Amino acid sequence: MSRKGFLKVGGTALAGATLLGTGALAGCGGSGDDASGATEFTFSFGPDNSGSLEEIVRRFNERFEGRYRANYRVMAADTGQYFNQVKTEFQAGGGEIDLIGGDVVWPAQFAANGWIEDLSDRFTEEDRRAFLPAPVESCAYEGAVYGVPWFTDAGLLYYRKDLLEGSGFSGPPETWEELKEQAMKVAADSDAEDGFVFQAAEYEGGTVNGLEYIWTAGGDVLAGEDLGDVVIDGPRAVEGLSIERDMVESGVAPQAVSTYAEQECQAAFLNGRAVFCRNWPYMYALAGEEGQSNIEPGQVGVAPLPVATGRDNSFSGLGGWNFYLNAASSGEEKEAAYEFVKFATAPEQQKYRALNGSFLPTLQDLYSDEEIVDKVPVIALGEEAIKNARPRPLSPYYSDMSLVMAEQFNACVKGAKTPQETADTLDRELQEIVDSA
Repeated sequence: MSRKGFLKVGGTALAGATLLGTGALAGCGGSGDDASGATEFTFSFGPDNSGSLEEIVRRFNERFEGRYRANYRVMAADTGQYFNQVKTEFQAGGGEIDLIGGDVVWPAQFAANGWIEDLSDRFTEEDRRAFLPAPVESCAYEGAVYGVPWFTDAGLLYYRKDLLEGSGFSGPPETWEELKEQAMKVAADSDAEDGFVFQAAEYEGGTVNGLEYIWTAGGDVLAGEDLGDVVIDGPRAVEGLSIERDMVESGVAPQAVSTYAEQECQAAFLNGRAVFCRNWPYMYALAGEEGQSNIEPGQVGVAPLPVATGRDNSFSGLGGWNFYLNAASSGEEKEAAYEFVKFATAPEQQKYRALNGSFLPTLQDLYSDEEIVDKVPVIALGEEAIKNARPRPLSPYYSDMSLVMAEQFNACVKGAKTPQETADTLDRELQEIVDSA
């Protein structure tokens, strides 16, 4: 989607059974019944550069010919624009989209407004056990489940394995302090210009990175039974913000990191300028690509994000996409759309998209599939981080909260505010958002 283009990795074409029960898209148009009597529904998602989604759609329509037909409506590539398009249609009465392929941060706001269907009875507890816990958690709101995980993403620590070994380090850092020490020594011993690069620009990626520093220090943003208590001014959250700011103050990360999104980090690391890089799984596939990278896959290591000294649990920001049903669609359209959900999240389809687009599966068993592990090596290298990914705050006000966090995290990285001032400002402004809604 907006922050990356997935690469074709190659693999075999697969078709077949579903995991969420029995059940089986390309075309454009509305919903209803077509000339053959099939129930049509409209499915929305951004542009599919890999071609794998169109193939899944074709297979579904072929398998259920005469019964169901899915029409793929291509939405904006930019996630924010896509969100606003769907939100506008919902506010106008529901629109023509029956099934939304949507970001993991959308369900709370959509569910709170009654725009998407409660899937708790369809996507049962037994079904959920087959999926990674964090993507399932991202679908939850107030005790109910409003989505089905489709593909996932998680923040990873990339490092120059060859350079660390050359400086006498046997493995990647486990703490942020160790990362600083390794980065400084390796940069001094090599031609690397920067020790560490990460996404700290004022945008959603900057929000996710800031949250990761807070989480790996033991802090959080929201607490309480209804997540109505803002706790970002707590000492552990402040410690996390201090670690992020110190990366720049100490010279481990360049001042320019405050303007870096994924592409800038990717360029710095793959061109050999940086020792460490925080980025998403997609970047691994670019190592060794002509015109994309000056380093080879064998020079790249992948590990979970470090933690604050004295902390044990590493958390990375959960990315990825889920399926959501439009609550305003007819019963027939919901039934047809959910058949596609079952088909697209089945092991065969998830494996096909992993092999032919590097889309990381949400089914736990696929992480031990030998063919996937062999052809999509980042799955094996980053398995721990992927399985320990953490959703962003599950709040119906998240879209507003994220804008404030992006602004304040960026100000902290730049040095315009201290970590404590940043936390105090966020505590006040986020609580105002929660209380005024």
